[in-house]
Amino acid sequence: MKKVIKLSMIALAISLVAGCATTSDVENIQSQVDGLNTSVRQASADAASAQTTATDAAAKAEAAEAAANKAAELSQDANSKLDRKFKRSMMK
Repeated sequence: MKKVIKLSMIALAISLVAGCATTSDVENIQSQVDGLNTSVRQASADAASAQTTATDAAAKAEAAEAAANKAAELSQDANSKLDRKFKRSMMK
């Protein structure tokens, strides 16, 4: 019975020491969580900015593609006209 009481007292002492350490650990973990929350907010803001930039770049790429297609079409038309003029001059 005395052994059980001694073990209980030792367990109580250890739990008190662990309880104090746990309180400081909780504060440490809370500060880490706060730091991580700040990092997550910054990462979210950076991702939103990157999304906006990507959307703008896609719009500009579409406009450039349309301009290139129009230029290719005009070039092909001019080439056709030159070919017809050349053929007419050869027939004379």
